[in-house]
Amino acid sequence: MTSRNVATLVGLSAVAMWATLGVLAAAAGPVPPFLTTALTFGLSGTLATLWLAATGRLGLLLQPAKVWLIGTGGLFGFHFFYFTSLQLAPKVEANLVNYCWPLLIVLFSGLLPGERLRLHHVIGAAIGLCGAAAIVTGGRGLVIEAAHIPGYAAAVVSALTWSSYSVVSRRLGAVPTEAVAGFCLATAVLSGLCHVALEQTVWPAGPGAWAALVGLGLFPVGLAFFVWDYGVKRGDIQVLGAVAYLSPLTSTLLLVAAGFGSFTPAIAVGAVAITAGALIASKDMLFGRRSAAGDARGAAATDA
Repeated sequence: MTSRNVATLVGLSAVAMWATLGVLAAAAGPVPPFLTTALTFGLSGTLATLWLAATGRLGLLLQPAKVWLIGTGGLFGFHFFYFTSLQLAPKVEANLVNYCWPLLIVLFSGLLPGERLRLHHVIGAAIGLCGAAAIVTGGRGLVIEAAHIPGYAAAVVSALTWSSYSVVSRRLGAVPTEAVAGFCLATAVLSGLCHVALEQTVWPAGPGAWAALVGLGLFPVGLAFFVWDYGVKRGDIQVLGAVAYLSPLTSTLLLVAAGFGSFTPAIAVGAVAITAGALIASKDMLFGRRSAAGDARGAAATDA
């Protein structure tokens, strides 16, 4: 297995962690979104910074202003516009628009040096989007109303923010993944300010809710962003984008297993579509058809 494939698998572990986001958020209770973001990013950023200090690598946080702007803008900007979209538009429609980000990653990756966007990448990502649509909407039709256009626009911006951040991170291959610790802390501070300005404080009720919040900070709103950074910088970014559609599927299945929902035909259809799309987009990695020269070009682009 090539180093590129290993990095891709590392990045895909973020998708597995993001799958737990729904069930952990449900277990945490009605904590406002910006407060949740502030607490979880604060936890992950603090732990990562303490680890850097303990290992003598705190200097890795000293990055140019451009890097801080891109990193913090990606993490905070995505969450800000996503939460805004949920406030201004129906949650189902807003979620579906937001889930365009994996497809956008695949499309934008074609602009990267050393990367070649192939037809099966686009087909796989498009099939994955259809599967996500089946799961998010429950197989029902969508109602688009003019009054909700600002919310849909915010959802579009959130999808563009995360996809752009992921692709631009590829161009910042020289920036160590450890720098994400600083982006997490900055996101926590900005989210805390948004909470004070926009939300009413509701703390987790009981040890179980606090444990769920800690789980969020350790994995889907913690370690996941570090392994994703490593994956998009050194792995197969088209595969990462397409297979990311497994996140809404596995998240829904975990919610069903935890008793927060029921299995429906729409979920079954979505599962088949997302799995098929992921396999199609990943065929080079699974069957070893990417050339060694292609791996070299990708590695060179990452180090550029």
